[in-house]
Amino acid sequence: MAIRDWPEDTRPREKLLKQGAATLTDAELIAVFLRTGMVGKSAVDLGRELIECFGGLGGLCRASQAAACAAPGVGKAKYALLQAVMEMARRTLAEDMLAGDALTSPTAVRDYLRLILRGKEYEVFCCVFLDAQNRVIAVEELFRGTLTQTSVYPREIMGL
Repeated sequence: MAIRDWPEDTRPREKLLKQGAATLTDAELIAVFLRTGMVGKSAVDLGRELIECFGGLGGLCRASQAAACAAPGVGKAKYALLQAVMEMARRTLAEDMLAGDALTSPTAVRDYLRLILRGKEYEVFCCVFLDAQNRVIAVEELFRGTLTQTSVYPREIMGL
């Protein structure tokens, strides 16, 4: 059955607008993102298939262009949209972390770097420069390596 034939309060978009995004299942969130289904499948059904295929929302969001575009209901335009949404989320979280004393614990540093470095297809060595209140001044990528390793030269870090 098409989503437009569902009761209005159970349709993903209407549910999101009325109750908030947090009330939606992962499949419903993907359905809102996809906007339409395919012949014989609603957008929610496609969302469930994508979750199963990629192992969850994170897997879909981290999928390569080739893998994502090979999935039913996701083409280059949807992949580009997904990447834009992910980058907006990363930037929003980075802004929030930079606004206050975000890096006051090892866990906060780990989460911040995970946000910044996630999705890189190579190893990096970077430095995080903080002010006296543990706010980020800058993050600089000093060395870039391969998929599995990077070479770090202490002399270059110390400026000798």
